[in-house]
Amino acid sequence: MNLRETYGKILLPLVTPYGENEEIDYGRYAELIEYLIQNDLCDSFIVTGTTGEASLCTFDERVRLMETAVKTVAGRKPVIAGTGCASTKETVALTRRAEALGIDTMLVVCPFYNKPTQEGIYRHYRAVAESTGAKIILYNIPIFVGVNLEAETVGRLAAIPNIIGVKDEAGVNPTQVTDYFLATQSADPDFLIYNGDDVMLLPTIVQGAMGIVSGGAHIFGHEIRAIFEAFAKGENEKARECFLPLYRFCKACGQNGRILPNSIMRPAIELVTGVRVGPARGPLAPITDAELAVLKDALHKAGKL
Repeated sequence: MNLRETYGKILLPLVTPYGENEEIDYGRYAELIEYLIQNDLCDSFIVTGTTGEASLCTFDERVRLMETAVKTVAGRKPVIAGTGCASTKETVALTRRAEALGIDTMLVVCPFYNKPTQEGIYRHYRAVAESTGAKIILYNIPIFVGVNLEAETVGRLAAIPNIIGVKDEAGVNPTQVTDYFLATQSADPDFLIYNGDDVMLLPTIVQGAMGIVSGGAHIFGHEIRAIFEAFAKGENEKARECFLPLYRFCKACGQNGRILPNSIMRPAIELVTGVRVGPARGPLAPITDAELAVLKDALHKAGKL
């Protein structure tokens, strides 16, 4: 089986449930994973990604979330570990811990806060790749980390054998998926390219994205799968019809300038799945009554409530 088939088209970054005093509820995490598997809402799981609020979790919490996911999934779907940290040293350490747990693929976000140069980014990823036997998927999300992973750098990194793909949060540059495709073809024609922005799903399929990393799949996994299937059959109008409810939901999650949608997406997950995941950790402000009304309207229109 090739890697496209291994990971599938829908990679779901798991939300991290919290209980009292913002403590992680690992039992609810397992419950959520089981719900998602039983309803076949994704092809692979990502632990401690942006949707999982990795930057708000400690090193040890991230390791325990990985342990819980591996145990709960029990080989039924691939588990990918989000191991990116601000420093190369900590990224290497977390990657090694994830590998020791039996996870063989890591999603590694660009180093955040420090705004390294492209050479610094290249050296960071090379060091992480050389520290592990696991496969590495690069993760570009400049709106959060402060720097863009340029196509030329991705092309250089694609020559490293265990760097196998890239996830691009496409909002900053809507055509960058194409740039990545062109930059990696000579180094690795099978290099994986995933879109990381739900609202860019349709445009990036056309550009060559072979799948999506989607927080919205907690709720809209079936619709996302239908979009890919319709596009593959040339049924573009059906693909658009399936896409619109997801688009409206994403817009509802981005109310009032919210960049990270978790504060609004979490109540949506609770309403639809029945699994209690709690509000986001601080400093993310909780959903307001006005935002909740808009969210419920979007979910009603999508037939989810």
